[in-house]
Amino acid sequence: MSREKLRRAALPPVQENIDKLEKAINEGNFYGAQQMYKSISARYVSAERYSEALDLLESGACLQLKHGQSTSVISNLASECSEDDWYQSIFVYLLRTLQKSLCWYSSLLSFIGHCIEVRGMNFQVTCGAELAVLFVDTLVKGKIPYNEDILDRVRKIYEVFPKVPLPSNMSDDEDVREFTEALGAAKTRLEGCSSFLRAAIKWSAEFGASRNGDPQLHAMLAEYIYSESTELNMAKVSYHFVRGNNPKKFASTLVNFMSKCYPDEDDIAIARAVLMYLSMGNLRDANCLMDELKRQVEPQELDFPESDLVQFITFLLLTLERDALPLFNMLRVNYKSSIDREPAFNELLDEIAEKFYGVQRRNPLQGMFGDLFKVIIDIYVHLLFSIIRNSWHKKTILYMHFNLSCR
Repeated sequence: MSREKLRRAALPPVQENIDKLEKAINEGNFYGAQQMYKSISARYVSAERYSEALDLLESGACLQLKHGQSTSVISNLASECSEDDWYQSIFVYLLRTLQKSLCWYSSLLSFIGHCIEVRGMNFQVTCGAELAVLFVDTLVKGKIPYNEDILDRVRKIYEVFPKVPLPSNMSDDEDVREFTEALGAAKTRLEGCSSFLRAAIKWSAEFGASRNGDPQLHAMLAEYIYSESTELNMAKVSYHFVRGNNPKKFASTLVNFMSKCYPDEDDIAIARAVLMYLSMGNLRDANCLMDELKRQVEPQELDFPESDLVQFITFLLLTLERDALPLFNMLRVNYKSSIDREPAFNELLDEIAEKFYGVQRRNPLQGMFGDLFKVIIDIYVHLLFSIIRNSWHKKTILYMHFNLSCR
């Protein structure tokens, strides 16, 4: 029997490992289970048993996310100790670690990192997010084609990522401390889920979905960024929503944003969303978004913005229904001051002109190199004339000297 066959035969059925590790997690051995998930799944991948590796990683990711435990050894100590003896316990842990390790400096850094994880930030989804990313890595290594079954499994993992609203009332120092910890927890959740979904989008684009990746994955990422971001970036949210397939959900997100943003931000968010759709040539969803926004603001008792920027967007949507490049250019000129409120709008409009009217955008690099070439030519011509002039001057002097000598 070949070495490859022996290696495959040495691995037990995956369900045995799933049951064993699920038991370890239920008993509270989160750190040990995490290491086993990673090492055993790597063995299945090495043996090219990708389906079993995926089953193991999916199970582990969902369990760890549900339990929301940290991978830190210190976190186990902290959970077992009262507030009074917590510091004594971590001090004992430090002494034992230093005694066992020759590299005391690395141990000290590790210890400090663990303390920060437990007391300063909430790493409740670190383990699950790590296994979720390994799930997608296995899809890539196994060259698993994109299909609805795999998409459902990705969605299943996504749905167990926690969504926790930030506390709003802060009346004392204790509330401020809890709010600070909640910010750290939200950042951890967002980083973990974003890494997982970005990897899944990249896999779907490479193995069978559309060029931009699966639209449903983009919609998931947009929703999670909006719900969990501590510093909301609507440009990033819009980027993924316009690559998704749910303009109605995008509209409801924008309406929610309008209810709590500053007065001069609502029309910019609407314009950005519409222009992003149009820059991709998607006039249908751009119109759908505007119609949904107008419909959804009424029950929320919100006023739909009527700024010059929104007027421009309304006229633009009508203009793009027909072959009217001169009117398109006239709109850009007349509403230039409104367009210039957001630096990215002019670039988006250049892309729209290219998509709808075939206007070729000037490549900035080409312009830069063209200007550089012109400068080089000017310098070359100047030097050439200088050489000719100096040469003529020298010949004139020699000629005059020769005539004087002859006399």
